[in-house]
Amino acid sequence: MSDIVIIEEDALMRGLLVEWLSAEGYPVRACARGEPREPGEAALVIVDVVRPRQEGTQRLREVRAAHPGAALIAISGQFRPGLGGYRAAADALGVRQMIAKPFSRSDLLTAVHRVIGPAR
Repeated sequence: MSDIVIIEEDALMRGLLVEWLSAEGYPVRACARGEPREPGEAALVIVDVVRPRQEGTQRLREVRAAHPGAALIAISGQFRPGLGGYRAAADALGVRQMIAKPFSRSDLLTAVHRVIGPAR
């Protein structure tokens, strides 16, 4: 199975996501935006979208360009009911799941299982 790539600005959150997914058996690579990334194919990219309305679409385009074959899960503390316009843009960019922060381990694993299935 290809890796899961996590792009998350907050080091503590990034570490928690790595811990949760690694414990489930997924191979995980993580970085903050702008950090050099190790080469390699990814099955899934989980990307933090800090300001969905301001720069979210551009950020998702950048991630899509860097990982053209990967499924995308977008996470943000800004996701709220009624962001229909952002959902349409996310759909157009291939985002398979959107998760509002804060979320639980169960929320994350459910979304990952839906998108790429259980770890092998």
